[in-house]
Amino acid sequence: MGHQPLRVAVVGSGPAGFYAADALLKSDDPPVEVDLIDRLPTPWGLVRLGVAPDHENIKAVSRAFEKTAARPGFRFFGNVEVGSSVSHAELAELYDAVVYTVGAQTDRRLGIPGEDLPGSFAATEFVAWYNGHPDFQDREFDLSHERAVVVGNGNVAIDCARMLALTPEELAPTDTTHEAADAIARAGVREIVMLGRRGPVQAAFTPPELKELGELAGAEPVVDPADLRLDAASEAELDADRERARRNFELLEEYAGRAPEGKPRRIVLRFLVSPVAILGEDRVEAVEIVRNELVAEGGRIVARPTGETEVVPAGIVLRSVGYKGVALPGVPFDARSGTIPNEGGRVAGAERTYVAGWIKRGPSGVIGTNKKDAAETVELLLADARSGKLAGASNSLLLTDLLEEKGVHFVEYAGWQVIDAAERAAGEPLGRPRVKLTEWTKLLETGGRRITR
Repeated sequence: MGHQPLRVAVVGSGPAGFYAADALLKSDDPPVEVDLIDRLPTPWGLVRLGVAPDHENIKAVSRAFEKTAARPGFRFFGNVEVGSSVSHAELAELYDAVVYTVGAQTDRRLGIPGEDLPGSFAATEFVAWYNGHPDFQDREFDLSHERAVVVGNGNVAIDCARMLALTPEELAPTDTTHEAADAIARAGVREIVMLGRRGPVQAAFTPPELKELGELAGAEPVVDPADLRLDAASEAELDADRERARRNFELLEEYAGRAPEGKPRRIVLRFLVSPVAILGEDRVEAVEIVRNELVAEGGRIVARPTGETEVVPAGIVLRSVGYKGVALPGVPFDARSGTIPNEGGRVAGAERTYVAGWIKRGPSGVIGTNKKDAAETVELLLADARSGKLAGASNSLLLTDLLEEKGVHFVEYAGWQVIDAAERAAGEPLGRPRVKLTEWTKLLETGGRRITR
């Protein structure tokens, strides 16, 4: 390979992108330079804009990303979108290899009547709103209704339920946006109902998240003991799982046995129910749900509707049934799985193109899962480089030149550091980790690239 460093573009600066960049920059055979590209002016992906604001300890993973960014050969290009600012073909010309780590950008649909009524939202929109994502600050969540329904049984569903239940005192030390914190504090919501399609044993949330519901200052978890009576297949599954399912079940049993404490808000965890329609004339007024039964099918336990329905009045619905990847112009895409088709991270049908993270394997696992996943991809990429398969970019043109030629105003890492410092400084007098800049113009101006040419 000679001493010429390998030039790699990593598109998407969330955990998968940073883990991939880190693994690449640690290579000395061949040495690698990484340009990390993101559509947003800010890095860290869902660590910044997805992790709940009251989970400050989880956001601490960004310290590792800062170390990666300090490595020689690292550059960041914020406000650069593949498709509009630069094409895949152009990146393939500029770089020896391109790695897509763009995550799963949209939400899965329920596919039921009334899903698009005003007051029905994807949980991803609510999460992006309270986290200060610049694309979602115009959303209006009317929290004046007494009951909110959260559809789904994963950690994002629990985050949404918990955020709706936090007191002003609990919200105060977090980096929730002012608007969201005020709206939640003033909310009329007294009951938050979480709907789980399958039983308590199959729930996707994790014990630490479930445990937090029992420790809230202004809300109590409510579980109907009848929901904890298990069918034989669930019993067997519980016996086989000594970790997550067992601990979850113990917590649910504890909640089912608790005497009501009279806190102002309730989080009701329901199981074996699915929404069949969202009802209302001009906006959400109720959710019609069907009771499910569990049946073993080909080694899996699936929920089958019984035909027994009920109507739950509610003024707002948050749909949290999973994330889904979005196609990138010029890059192969499998619409069914919502991923870029690949073998171990090598993209099928596009040369010198790789994937890591959720766009590679689908939306599963925790932040750390992406580390191993990115390492697997990078190993293949480096093996391809050593065997001479990546001799692609003979081009001495740099991304900087191309973007300037096109009039794209990108934010460099130093610009992000200015944004970061400004946000932290704004948070300090309030005892908060940061007050986020939530408008595109503000972010781009602070990041040092003027909007006008």
